[in-house]
Amino acid sequence: MKMLVAFLLGTALVALPTTLMAQEKGGVINVATIGEPPTLDPMSSTADLVGIVTQHIFETLYTFDKKWSVTPLLAESLPEISADGKTYTIKLRTGIKFHDNSDMTSEDVVASLNRWMKIASRGKQVAGFVDSVTAVDQATVKIVLKQPFAPLTSLLAFNNSAAIIIPSEKQDEPMKEFIGTGPYILKERKADQYIQLVRFDGYKPRDGESDGYGGARHQYLDEIRFVPVPDANTRVEAAVSGQYDYVDSIPVESFDKLKASSASQPVILKPFGYPVFVFNTKEGLAKNVEIRKAIRQALSMEDMLAAAFGSTDFYTLDGDIYPKSYAWNTDAGVEGNYNVADAEGAAAAAKKAGYHGEPIRILTSRQYEFHYKMAQVAAEYLKAAGFAVDLQVVDWATLTQRRTDPKLWDIYITHSPFLPEPALIGSLSPSSPGWWDTPARKSVVDAFTSEVDPNKRVALWADVQKTMYDEVPYMKIGDFNAVSAKSTKLEGVDPAPWPYFWNASIKK
Repeated sequence: MKMLVAFLLGTALVALPTTLMAQEKGGVINVATIGEPPTLDPMSSTADLVGIVTQHIFETLYTFDKKWSVTPLLAESLPEISADGKTYTIKLRTGIKFHDNSDMTSEDVVASLNRWMKIASRGKQVAGFVDSVTAVDQATVKIVLKQPFAPLTSLLAFNNSAAIIIPSEKQDEPMKEFIGTGPYILKERKADQYIQLVRFDGYKPRDGESDGYGGARHQYLDEIRFVPVPDANTRVEAAVSGQYDYVDSIPVESFDKLKASSASQPVILKPFGYPVFVFNTKEGLAKNVEIRKAIRQALSMEDMLAAAFGSTDFYTLDGDIYPKSYAWNTDAGVEGNYNVADAEGAAAAAKKAGYHGEPIRILTSRQYEFHYKMAQVAAEYLKAAGFAVDLQVVDWATLTQRRTDPKLWDIYITHSPFLPEPALIGSLSPSSPGWWDTPARKSVVDAFTSEVDPNKRVALWADVQKTMYDEVPYMKIGDFNAVSAKSTKLEGVDPAPWPYFWNASIKK
C-alpha cells in the first residue's frame, strides 16, 4: 500500500546525512528528556516521550523509512493484500528473539495485536474494522477486515500508542515485564533519575542499510541512559556545557547560544509539526460546540506563536493541518475560523451559547516551554473576551494522566509532528483524550479511511479537515520548527521527531 505524501526538502528524517565513516563500538550516552515518562508500555500512551524511550526496547511489525513510507521491521515484507482490500497476510521474520531469549512466533503477534486493539487508542481505532486476527502458521498472520481500511499498515508502523510485539504470556494489563525484541534491554529504571538500557546481544537486525526508522539497526553503544530534565533552561545550560550527549526540546530562543557552544550543536527539524489545543468534547464547558467556537474566535494564533517561538525563522502562521508542501494540504474550513482574535464577537457568541462565567480549565506544562507561553497568551485573550480562566500548570507526566479523565479539564495543550498518514492524528479517534465522537466525524473519517485510492483520499481528507473546523475538537495554532542538541562527539544520530540512538556511536 503506497502512501501519498510529499515531504519538504530537508525535513525530519532526511535533514542531515549520517556519517559515512566507520563508527566505533562501545560506550555510554546520556540523553536528556523533558521529563519522566508516565509509563514504559507504549500501547497505553500517546505521549511522544514514551515512544522516544520505548522504541529502543520494543518493535512493531512495520515502521517508516526516511521517505516516510511504511517498511517492514518484524514482518518479513509488506503485507499481501487481497483484491477486495479486506485480507492482509503478513509473513514474519524468523529467528527473532525476545529479551527473555524466547522465539517470536505468530502466537505472540496475534496476542499482541489483540491487546493493542483492546487498550491502545490507535488500536481501538482499528478494532472496529477488524473481523479476525489469526495465526496461519508459526511465521504467518492473517488479518481479515470487515471493510477496506487504508491506514492499517501505517497504524501498525507508528511508535505512538504502538502495536508492539511482546511474548504471548506477557500480556498483562498494566504491563509488568518489559520484554521486547528491540536492540536494547531495560536494565533499570529509577524514577526521576534515569532509565538505563543496555545492548541486547540476541538482537537480530534487518539486512541492508539503515533507512530512517527502518533498515538495519546497529548496536554500537553499550548503554543508553534517558535522564529526565524537566526545566527547559536547565536543558539549555546542560547542552551548552556538554553535560549530556543529546538534549531534547530546546527553546528556540536559545538557538544562537547553543550554536556558539564548542561542546554541542543544534539539531533542527524543519518543519517539525504544530502546537494544538485539544478540547474536552465529552464533559464540562467545552462539550458545547458553540462554546468551543467562541473560544477559538477569541484567540490570536499569531500572538501565541510569536510568544512561543519569537522569530518567524521558527514558526509559520498556517491554519491548514498540513503545510502546502504536503500532498494532504487543503484550506478547507480554515477561512474565517483561524486567527480571528475578535474579543467582542467571541463574548457575544459565548453569551448566546449559554456561558455564565465558569472557569475554562486549561491544562499545560512548562517542560515544553512553548506550550506554557502559548497558554499565557491564550489566557489573556480569553479574559479580554469575558471568559474566566483556570490555568493549571503541571509536569508532563501528570498532564498525560489527567487528560485521560474528562472531569478534570476543558483544554489541554500539546503538539504533533506532521504525520505521514492523517489517520494517525490522535483526535480522529473517539477513544483519544478529547473524545470527539459525532455522526459527522464518523461519516467523514470512515469515508476517508475506507478509501484505498490515493487521489480520492486526498479529496476526502479535505472533508475531514472541514469537519474538524466545523466541530472544533481541537485548534491548530500554526507550524513550528523544533530544536534539540547533540554532542560534537556523538555520531550517527539523524534529526527525527522521535530521536533514536540504535545507530549512534561516540567518536573516540
